[in-house]
Amino acid sequence: MLKYFTFVVSFFIIFNLSAQEDTTEQLRIFLDCNVCDSTYLKQNLGNVQFVRDQDLSDVHLFFVTQRNGSGGRNYDIDFIGKGDFESIKYKLSFSTDSNMTRDDNRKRVLENIKLGLVRFWIAKGTTTEVVVNVPTPENEEEKIEEKDPWNYWVFRAGANGFFDGQESSKSSYLNFNISAKRVTDKNKFSFRVSFNENKSTFTFDDEDIVAINNSKSLNISDVISINDHWSYGFFGNLGASTFSNYDLFWRLRPAIEYNFFKYSESAKKQLILSYRNGLYFNDYIERSVFAEEKELLFQHSFLIGGSVRQEWGNINGEASFNQFLHDTNLRSFGFYIGASIRVFKGFNFNVGGNYRITRDQINIPALDVTLEDLLLQQQQLQSGYNYYVSVGFSYQFGSIYNSIVNPRFNF
Repeated sequence: MLKYFTFVVSFFIIFNLSAQEDTTEQLRIFLDCNVCDSTYLKQNLGNVQFVRDQDLSDVHLFFVTQRNGSGGRNYDIDFIGKGDFESIKYKLSFSTDSNMTRDDNRKRVLENIKLGLVRFWIAKGTTTEVVVNVPTPENEEEKIEEKDPWNYWVFRAGANGFFDGQESSKSSYLNFNISAKRVTDKNKFSFRVSFNENKSTFTFDDEDIVAINNSKSLNISDVISINDHWSYGFFGNLGASTFSNYDLFWRLRPAIEYNFFKYSESAKKQLILSYRNGLYFNDYIERSVFAEEKELLFQHSFLIGGSVRQEWGNINGEASFNQFLHDTNLRSFGFYIGASIRVFKGFNFNVGGNYRITRDQINIPALDVTLEDLLLQQQQLQSGYNYYVSVGFSYQFGSIYNSIVNPRFNF
């Protein structure tokens, strides 16, 4: 039986290998983009072969993206030649906005990829099917600089919810939010109001046990650019939370930040150091573990964080420290690191996690937690620390080509 199975598997492998088409004459590209619709690109970009590893490619398409002020994205595509094309390397930049649909976005990405590959097709000598369309002089529209009637303001309103259940339980989640922001090179202002409610109902012995948590918040921030490395800002929060024991809270914190690299390079690398210091006011639902019903405090915080995204992968991490000034023993410290590293051809290593020491939970109620509140997660609990860790790797080998898309039975 084992010999028969081995024979059948070997037959199918040999059959598939012999049936592969010789596609080595086409330009081989490696798509390195975590926000692109790769299926759409494979179905609509011809005269190329997509490969599974950058070392197998003629061209490495390395995407760097950032959110822009209009709610869209700024894209930088580095076209990095490999092997015979190593001397060819350049970058194209373009942007999308929040009014564009997902289809509009992927079409713009495709257009810019085609434009950037023209030079490689010429060097490869595979320009037979390549057509470039440009407007004739008489058809060019007069370029007039348009004045923005909204003066860079972007507004958004949203609502969402989900509902699920079974015979003995049901739950619901509701969210409503309104936001406004204005982003320029010199100033970044944002305003957001939101309401959230979680409701769970459990039926036991014909009795309903209902658990409801809700929160309301208003967040305002205003960040001002000083130069290529320095910024300062003001951050304000107002809200309430049944889970966190806040009948009312507000925060007002000025801050300053230094970036060791230029902010213009932030999509690829940044290392920032920031400091915040401000007022905390808390009005508690239940008297706190420190026997306070309401209090006004000073707190300061430090944060150092950085990120790097290159051809070999990406690394990002941060460390933070918070401390109340009326009692310096009330403090917390945390750090986070995440990385996805390409070790060698086809092999990627991924790691992520954070750990936080919490000695500043001044909002915890003084009353003992009931078993019902504990099981239903109705109340924040005292905890000296919290953490999570994830580690993994992936290794891929076999055929270098991955241009074919087969959507059958994907649902």
